[in-house]
Amino acid sequence: MKTFGLIGYPLSHSFSQQYFIEKFERENITDCEFKNFPLENINDFPVLLKNNPSLCGLSVTIPHKQSVRRFLDDVDDVARKVGAVNCIKINRKSENGKWKLLGFNTDVYGFEKSLVPLLKTHHERALILGTGGAAQAVARALINLNIDFLFLTRENHPKQLNRHSYSLVHDGYLMEHLIIINATPAGMFPNSNECPPIPYEYLTPQHLLYDLVYNPEETLFLRKGKEKGVLTKNGLEMLQLQAEKAWEIWNS
Repeated sequence: MKTFGLIGYPLSHSFSQQYFIEKFERENITDCEFKNFPLENINDFPVLLKNNPSLCGLSVTIPHKQSVRRFLDDVDDVARKVGAVNCIKINRKSENGKWKLLGFNTDVYGFEKSLVPLLKTHHERALILGTGGAAQAVARALINLNIDFLFLTRENHPKQLNRHSYSLVHDGYLMEHLIIINATPAGMFPNSNECPPIPYEYLTPQHLLYDLVYNPEETLFLRKGKEKGVLTKNGLEMLQLQAEKAWEIWNS
Protein backbone atom coordinates (compact mmCIF):
# COMPACT_ATOMS: atom_id res chain seq x y z
CA MET A 1 0.00 0.00 0.00
CA LYS A 2 1.37 3.39 -1.02
CA THR A 3 0.78 6.17 1.48
CA PHE A 4 0.38 9.84 0.65
CA GLY A 5 -0.40 12.54 3.13
CA LEU A 6 -0.52 16.12 4.34
CA ILE A 7 1.66 17.83 6.94
CA GLY A 8 0.79 21.11 8.63
CA TYR A 9 -0.77 22.40 11.82
CA PRO A 10 -3.61 22.53 12.48
CA LEU A 11 -5.23 20.43 9.75
CA SER A 12 -8.91 20.89 10.59
CA HIS A 13 -9.22 23.40 7.71
CA SER A 14 -7.73 21.15 5.02
CA PHE A 15 -9.61 19.55 2.15
CA SER A 16 -6.77 17.31 0.91
CA GLN A 17 -7.61 14.06 2.70
CA GLN A 18 -11.24 13.99 1.61
CA TYR A 19 -10.29 15.04 -1.91
CA PHE A 20 -7.89 12.13 -2.37
CA ILE A 21 -10.17 9.60 -0.66
CA GLU A 22 -12.89 10.52 -3.15
CA LYS A 23 -10.38 10.46 -6.01
CA PHE A 24 -9.20 6.96 -5.10
CA GLU A 25 -12.80 5.72 -4.91
CA ARG A 26 -13.84 7.46 -8.14
CA GLU A 27 -10.86 6.18 -10.13
CA ASN A 28 -10.80 2.74 -8.50
CA ILE A 29 -7.31 3.23 -7.08
CA THR A 30 -7.06 0.47 -4.49
CA ASP A 31 -3.36 0.42 -3.61
CA CYS A 32 -3.13 3.96 -2.18
CA GLU A 33 -4.19 5.73 0.98
CA PHE A 34 -4.06 9.37 2.10
CA LYS A 35 -3.53 10.42 5.71
CA ASN A 36 -3.36 13.67 7.62
CA PHE A 37 -0.20 14.12 9.69
CA PRO A 38 -0.69 17.05 12.09
CA LEU A 39 2.84 18.31 12.65
CA GLU A 40 3.11 21.16 15.11
CA ASN A 41 6.91 21.28 15.13
CA ILE A 42 8.74 20.88 11.81
CA ASN A 43 11.72 19.40 13.68
CA ASP A 44 9.60 16.25 14.09
CA PHE A 45 9.54 15.75 10.32
CA PRO A 46 12.39 13.17 10.15
CA VAL A 47 10.65 11.07 12.83
CA LEU A 48 7.43 11.14 10.82
CA LEU A 49 9.28 9.80 7.77
CA LYS A 50 10.97 7.07 9.78
CA ASN A 51 7.70 5.95 11.35
CA ASN A 52 5.84 5.80 8.03
CA PRO A 53 7.97 3.74 5.64
CA SER A 54 5.18 3.45 3.06
CA LEU A 55 5.10 7.22 2.46
CA CYS A 56 5.61 8.14 -1.21
CA GLY A 57 4.53 11.77 -1.25
CA LEU A 58 3.38 14.63 0.95
CA SER A 59 1.45 17.82 0.55
CA VAL A 60 2.59 20.69 2.78
CA THR A 61 0.40 23.41 4.23
CA ILE A 62 0.82 26.21 6.77
CA PRO A 63 2.97 26.79 8.71
CA HIS A 64 5.63 24.54 7.12
CA LYS A 65 5.81 25.57 3.44
CA GLN A 66 9.04 27.46 4.00
CA SER A 67 10.59 25.74 7.03
CA VAL A 68 10.41 22.23 5.50
CA ARG A 69 12.93 23.17 2.82
CA ARG A 70 15.93 22.50 5.06
CA PHE A 71 15.03 18.80 5.20
CA LEU A 72 14.88 18.37 1.42
CA ASP A 73 17.61 17.13 -0.88
CA ASP A 74 16.55 19.39 -3.73
CA VAL A 75 13.72 21.64 -4.92
CA ASP A 76 12.52 22.48 -8.41
CA ASP A 77 13.01 25.89 -10.01
CA VAL A 78 9.49 27.11 -9.18
CA ALA A 79 9.80 26.26 -5.49
CA ARG A 80 13.25 27.82 -5.42
CA LYS A 81 11.99 31.10 -6.89
CA VAL A 82 8.94 31.18 -4.64
CA GLY A 83 10.86 30.14 -1.55
CA ALA A 84 8.09 27.76 -0.51
CA VAL A 85 7.31 24.06 -0.96
CA ASN A 86 3.83 22.54 -0.89
CA CYS A 87 4.59 19.16 -2.47
CA ILE A 88 7.26 16.59 -1.59
CA LYS A 89 8.12 13.52 -3.61
CA ILE A 90 9.70 10.78 -1.50
CA ASN A 91 12.05 8.46 -3.33
CA ARG A 92 13.17 5.67 -1.00
CA LYS A 93 15.39 4.00 -3.60
CA SER A 94 18.25 6.47 -3.47
CA GLU A 95 21.84 5.32 -3.95
CA ASN A 96 22.71 5.29 -0.25
CA GLY A 97 19.65 3.25 0.67
CA LYS A 98 17.86 6.17 2.30
CA TRP A 99 15.00 8.25 1.03
CA LYS A 100 15.55 11.22 -1.23
CA LEU A 101 13.22 14.17 -0.74
CA LEU A 102 12.37 16.44 -3.67
CA GLY A 103 10.35 19.63 -3.15
CA PHE A 104 7.95 21.28 -5.57
CA ASN A 105 5.50 24.16 -5.60
CA THR A 106 2.18 23.40 -7.30
CA ASP A 107 0.41 26.48 -5.87
CA VAL A 108 1.78 28.59 -8.72
CA TYR A 109 0.30 26.21 -11.28
CA GLY A 110 -3.05 26.00 -9.50
CA PHE A 111 -3.44 29.73 -9.01
CA GLU A 112 -2.33 30.71 -12.51
CA LYS A 113 -4.53 28.16 -14.28
CA SER A 114 -7.60 29.15 -12.24
CA LEU A 115 -7.02 32.89 -12.65
CA VAL A 116 -6.52 33.09 -16.41
CA PRO A 117 -10.19 32.51 -17.44
CA LEU A 118 -11.25 35.47 -15.25
CA LEU A 119 -8.84 38.05 -16.66
CA LYS A 120 -10.02 41.00 -18.74
CA THR A 121 -7.94 43.51 -20.68
CA HIS A 122 -8.17 46.05 -17.85
CA HIS A 123 -6.70 43.63 -15.31
CA GLU A 124 -3.13 44.90 -15.58
CA ARG A 125 -2.15 45.43 -11.93
CA ALA A 126 -2.77 43.49 -8.74
CA LEU A 127 -2.60 43.87 -4.98
CA ILE A 128 -1.43 40.80 -3.10
CA LEU A 129 -2.65 40.80 0.49
CA GLY A 130 0.03 39.10 2.57
CA THR A 131 3.71 38.27 2.10
CA GLY A 132 4.01 34.60 3.15
CA GLY A 133 4.55 31.47 1.10
CA ALA A 134 1.13 31.58 -0.55
CA ALA A 135 1.62 35.24 -1.46
CA GLN A 136 4.98 34.44 -3.04
CA ALA A 137 3.35 31.72 -5.16
CA VAL A 138 0.71 34.21 -6.31
CA ALA A 139 3.44 36.69 -7.19
CA ARG A 140 5.28 34.12 -9.31
CA ALA A 141 2.09 33.34 -11.23
CA LEU A 142 1.48 37.06 -11.84
CA ILE A 143 5.04 37.42 -13.13
CA ASN A 144 4.34 34.58 -15.56
CA LEU A 145 1.25 36.48 -16.74
CA ASN A 146 3.06 39.86 -17.01
CA ILE A 147 0.78 41.43 -14.38
CA ASP A 148 2.35 44.10 -12.16
CA PHE A 149 1.71 43.78 -8.43
CA LEU A 150 2.30 45.19 -4.97
CA PHE A 151 2.26 43.34 -1.67
CA LEU A 152 0.21 44.74 1.19
CA THR A 153 1.49 43.96 4.67
CA ARG A 154 0.63 44.78 8.27
CA GLU A 155 4.16 46.10 8.77
CA ASN A 156 4.17 49.84 9.43
CA HIS A 157 7.42 50.43 7.54
CA PRO A 158 8.10 47.63 5.06
CA LYS A 159 11.70 47.56 3.83
CA GLN A 160 11.09 46.05 0.40
CA LEU A 161 10.20 48.46 -2.41
CA ASN A 162 7.17 46.50 -3.62
CA ARG A 163 5.61 46.19 -0.16
CA HIS A 164 3.20 48.76 1.22
CA SER A 165 1.46 48.95 4.57
CA TYR A 166 -2.31 48.43 4.85
CA SER A 167 -2.41 51.57 6.97
CA LEU A 168 -1.36 53.71 3.99
CA VAL A 169 -3.79 52.25 1.44
CA HIS A 170 -6.25 54.76 -0.01
CA ASP A 171 -8.69 54.88 -2.91
CA GLY A 172 -5.88 55.40 -5.43
CA TYR A 173 -4.45 51.97 -4.72
CA LEU A 174 -7.74 50.29 -5.52
CA MET A 175 -8.38 52.45 -8.59
CA GLU A 176 -4.99 51.48 -10.05
CA HIS A 177 -5.01 47.80 -9.03
CA LEU A 178 -8.11 46.04 -10.29
CA ILE A 179 -7.07 42.55 -9.14
CA ILE A 180 -6.96 41.97 -5.39
CA ILE A 181 -5.82 38.60 -4.05
CA ASN A 182 -6.15 37.59 -0.41
CA ALA A 183 -3.19 35.33 0.33
CA THR A 184 -3.64 35.49 4.12
CA PRO A 185 -5.67 33.24 6.45
CA ALA A 186 -7.99 36.18 7.26
CA GLY A 187 -11.59 34.97 7.06
CA MET A 188 -10.74 31.26 7.21
CA PHE A 189 -13.04 29.11 9.34
CA PRO A 190 -13.54 29.41 12.28
CA ASN A 191 -12.61 33.11 12.06
CA SER A 192 -15.21 33.77 9.37
CA ASN A 193 -16.00 37.28 10.61
CA GLU A 194 -12.52 38.56 9.71
CA CYS A 195 -11.32 40.15 6.46
CA PRO A 196 -8.23 42.02 5.25
CA PRO A 197 -8.28 45.75 6.14
CA ILE A 198 -8.67 47.41 2.75
CA PRO A 199 -11.10 50.27 1.83
CA TYR A 200 -13.87 48.13 0.31
CA GLU A 201 -15.99 51.22 -0.38
CA TYR A 202 -13.77 51.99 -3.39
CA LEU A 203 -14.34 48.68 -5.17
CA THR A 204 -16.00 48.81 -8.58
CA PRO A 205 -17.50 46.20 -10.95
CA GLN A 206 -14.21 46.29 -12.86
CA HIS A 207 -12.40 44.71 -9.92
CA LEU A 208 -11.60 41.02 -9.51
CA LEU A 209 -11.34 39.66 -5.97
CA TYR A 210 -9.67 36.28 -5.52
CA ASP A 211 -9.49 34.67 -2.08
CA LEU A 212 -7.15 31.72 -1.59
CA VAL A 213 -9.34 30.75 1.36
CA TYR A 214 -12.04 28.21 0.43
CA ASN A 215 -13.64 27.51 3.82
CA PRO A 216 -16.10 29.16 4.13
CA GLU A 217 -17.07 29.06 0.45
CA GLU A 218 -17.75 32.80 0.52
CA THR A 219 -15.52 34.73 2.90
CA LEU A 220 -16.33 38.16 4.25
CA PHE A 221 -13.69 39.51 1.84
CA LEU A 222 -15.58 38.08 -1.14
CA ARG A 223 -18.97 39.05 0.25
CA LYS A 224 -17.90 42.68 0.57
CA GLY A 225 -16.76 42.52 -3.05
CA LYS A 226 -20.04 41.06 -4.27
CA GLU A 227 -21.89 43.91 -2.59
CA LYS A 228 -20.03 46.23 -4.97
CA GLY A 229 -20.75 44.13 -8.06
CA VAL A 230 -17.24 42.69 -8.14
CA LEU A 231 -16.30 39.41 -9.85
CA THR A 232 -15.16 37.04 -7.09
CA LYS A 233 -13.52 33.62 -6.80
CA ASN A 234 -12.48 31.45 -3.87
CA GLY A 235 -9.51 29.11 -3.66
CA LEU A 236 -11.22 25.75 -4.15
CA GLU A 237 -10.38 25.31 -7.85
CA MET A 238 -6.78 26.33 -7.18
CA LEU A 239 -6.52 23.60 -4.55
CA GLN A 240 -8.05 21.00 -6.84
CA LEU A 241 -5.64 21.90 -9.63
CA GLN A 242 -2.58 21.87 -7.39
CA ALA A 243 -3.66 18.56 -5.86
CA GLU A 244 -3.87 16.94 -9.30
CA LYS A 245 -0.47 18.39 -10.15
CA ALA A 246 0.93 16.91 -6.94
CA TRP A 247 -0.53 13.51 -7.84
CA GLU A 248 1.18 13.76 -11.23
CA ILE A 249 4.51 14.55 -9.55
CA TRP A 250 4.22 11.75 -7.01
CA ASN A 251 3.60 9.23 -9.76
CA SER A 252 6.12 10.46 -12.32
